[in-house]
Amino acid sequence: MALLELQNFSCGYGDIVAVSDLSFTVEAGQILALLGPNGAGKTSTILAIMGHVQIKAGRLSVNGRDATRLPALRRTELGLALVPEGRRLFSDLTVAENLVVGGYARSRADAKRNLARVLELFPRLAERRGQLAASLSGGEQQMLAIGRALMPAPKLLLVDELSLGLMPKMVDLCLAALKRLNDEGLAILLVEQNTARALDVADQVCVLASGRTVFTGAAEAARRDVDLLHSYAGAA
Repeated sequence: MALLELQNFSCGYGDIVAVSDLSFTVEAGQILALLGPNGAGKTSTILAIMGHVQIKAGRLSVNGRDATRLPALRRTELGLALVPEGRRLFSDLTVAENLVVGGYARSRADAKRNLARVLELFPRLAERRGQLAASLSGGEQQMLAIGRALMPAPKLLLVDELSLGLMPKMVDLCLAALKRLNDEGLAILLVEQNTARALDVADQVCVLASGRTVFTGAAEAARRDVDLLHSYAGAA
């Protein structure tokens, strides 16, 4: 049974349809990279999965349950968590306070255990736990955004534009953390502007252009399709 399944999925804003007839699955323990040029509909897709953009047609299933009409909170309770584009941290809260907010719905024991896991995964956050989020570097803020999303112990992590605005070294650190989490069993849906890096870690790929699917399949097949990557995914 797929952890996440989109069937003939369309979403958008008001009368505008941003994505049409999209179908893919994310299995447990898998990384799927959602690629495409700017404006292709990648962020709209992720936000619609999370319940923040209207689903106009089709079906969304989470862990075998129809989640198409469920509110955002219920989707989170089913095991989804989002690392949004631009991080969206609480800048006037400390690192520790941002993490506590992420685990608010868990029991005290679960939140304590999950906090220890996040701080072990990102030692920099442990070193800076008393600092305001606004005082962190861009890479440290991305680590904090990932850590906050991990606090409810999700089954599937949706990551939107991980590398945006980060130095290559910080991208490497964040991707290594995601790969470690995946090796431990966490499924990941990754939207990433750096196509080559996304393909390095992904098992499966879905490529969008103008709100429609132009490729779905194994990452290895996408890596071999030079025309596809140059035309739609922005590969150099």
